[in-house]
Amino acid sequence: GEFIRGWDDGRGVDAGRVILSIQGWLTGSHYHNIRSWDAWDNTVLVPNDRGGDSLLSTDNAVQEGAINGKFTSQYRTELSGGNETRPRNIAFNYIVRAA
Repeated sequence: GEFIRGWDDGRGVDAGRVILSIQGWLTGSHYHNIRSWDAWDNTVLVPNDRGGDSLLSTDNAVQEGAINGKFTSQYRTELSGGNETRPRNIAFNYIVRAA
């Protein structure tokens, strides 16, 4: 199914959209802080290959392996997304005009 989004009729909210055009989903630009943690005298595995897009910036990348002693992590995910958050939708004219 699709969400119905009111057609703006050229007001500039959705520039270039026409009636019944479809927009894909979009997540607004954001990032997440990842809480700091410490590891004392245990073995902690920290992978640097997640099998897809990395959540950590290359500046903060760590190597896979065992950590003994104190390790402190202070990372955040990269800024990503668009200018708004929206579901998939179709432009619709809510005003029904008499013929």
